[in-house]
Amino acid sequence: MGSILVRSASFFKNQEILRDLWHWKTHSPFRTFVKIDYQMNYIAIMAGGVGSRFWPASRSHRPKQFLDILGTGKSLLRMTFERFLHIVPASHIYIVTNAEYQSLVLEHLPELTPHQVLCEPSRNNTAPCVAYAAMKLRGLDPDANMVVAPSDHIILEEKNFLNFISQALDYTASHDALLTLGIRPSRPDTGYGYIHYEATESQGIHPVKQFMEKPPLEQAKAFVASGEYLWNAGIFIWRAETVLRAFEQFSPDIYRILDAGRSEYNTDREQTFIDQAYPTTPSISVDYAIMEKATNVYTIPSSFGWSDLGTWASLYAELPGDEQGNVTTSGQVVASNTRDTLIRAPKDKLVVIDGLDDYIVVDEGDVLLIFPKSKEQDIKAVNARISQQYGSQFS
Repeated sequence: MGSILVRSASFFKNQEILRDLWHWKTHSPFRTFVKIDYQMNYIAIMAGGVGSRFWPASRSHRPKQFLDILGTGKSLLRMTFERFLHIVPASHIYIVTNAEYQSLVLEHLPELTPHQVLCEPSRNNTAPCVAYAAMKLRGLDPDANMVVAPSDHIILEEKNFLNFISQALDYTASHDALLTLGIRPSRPDTGYGYIHYEATESQGIHPVKQFMEKPPLEQAKAFVASGEYLWNAGIFIWRAETVLRAFEQFSPDIYRILDAGRSEYNTDREQTFIDQAYPTTPSISVDYAIMEKATNVYTIPSSFGWSDLGTWASLYAELPGDEQGNVTTSGQVVASNTRDTLIRAPKDKLVVIDGLDDYIVVDEGDVLLIFPKSKEQDIKAVNARISQQYGSQFS
């Protein structure tokens, strides 16, 4: 427990990376329980989404992963990055994002070099994003063992999370497995996809029977009651070579298009190739592209205080409220006859509310949203209408 396997210094390309690894090894507060051969492990954080359900706080020019949604003084991206520093050094963390957010990524994560920010010229869903990251890492290290994770999730029990990640990396280092962390459901939720998994296991790793789409409520209740289903958190672990073989077999168009630039990756020609080739890839999720088709798919039933933070209501559910169930993320609030309401306002703004029940109140200065929490799924559509009526000014 706590031992760390280190190759000779000749493995590393330069002294800067070596110093980075030494600093990580001696300063990580989790080094007492994380046991992984970290020099072959890498993290790819997906940070290209627009977070339209978090409008008006999340805008196209500064989406939610760059916001201090929780009132901690750190953006969601920053929190995700720091979490993975307990697993690998900063030099082994890569961010996949839309090209327009490159400067924002480097602003929030000054430890990174531009080389570590993979810039997508178009939004083609998660499959091309994952394939691009895997190809780049394969070029850096043929043995690359990687985690793919979203940038905007809440992890309340960090130690548990890191132990599950360590367990997964240990497994995929020696198995040709496409592994995902499944979340033990705490309620029948219709907002998540589900993973149907087998009871048989090896080293705590279970084969996956089937991925299920977001179910209606009665089906979600049956899933939870059966004990055979997990929430799909979209956190994946595999070797780069393993996932690329899956792309080659099950999503050959994506593989062919991006593999054509194999010699360009990790050179000054990489971005030129990506700018030309990436927009021609099919727009499809990694679940549809490979995970629902492959036979070497596994999951670890996990619990670590997870939320995908997809909506204002999911944020409300994760934060403590007052005696009336009201949650204030920022601002100075005086509320009367108001219950179960989420309130976000500028820190120096006084907000006086009376007579609201189960509402979302978000004041971003130029936009004020007052919306029933029960209808929050309509916020994305409202944002689209605002864009049509006013252009990009408020979106």
